[in-house]
Amino acid sequence: MGMSDCQGVSVSVERVDWNELFQLSLPFWELIIRGSAMYWFLFLIFRFIVRREMGSVGIADILILVIIADASQNAFSGEYRSVTDGMVLVSVLVGWNYLLNWINFHVPAFRRFSDPSPLLLVRDGRLIRHNMRAEHITEEELLAKMREQGVRSLKSVKRMYMESDGSFSVIKNTK
Repeated sequence: MGMSDCQGVSVSVERVDWNELFQLSLPFWELIIRGSAMYWFLFLIFRFIVRREMGSVGIADILILVIIADASQNAFSGEYRSVTDGMVLVSVLVGWNYLLNWINFHVPAFRRFSDPSPLLLVRDGRLIRHNMRAEHITEEELLAKMREQGVRSLKSVKRMYMESDGSFSVIKNTK
């Protein structure tokens, strides 16, 4: 008994192994451990290495999008033998993301770990070159970010920071 689609290609429902499609191909706890290990590995990379490239999206937001996309893709393409493997893995990742967001909201000490503090780039019109080097920010890039904020010269900047989400903020002199 087969079904035909619009292009005349015959698809046999009987050939689908429904048991294999939904049965876990890896042990449940192995999926939990794999998902947790990758979540924390990627979280630490995003937290400590790729801060500037983040834009205004939070670390956890990008992290969850990337790894859910990958976990889902594996489930879709058959890297896993069952859709359930992908569902369990995505559930683990979403669970970690929810838990971290909850802890971040309720525990200020954890927030200091999960969200980097603003990085001072300009103080009283002077570049903090050490901090700029640490984030690979050139003077030209910094001046462009100032212009985006409507600031024309370093002399008019009291403080300029790179925020935890990778955006830039400027506090102008009031003189």
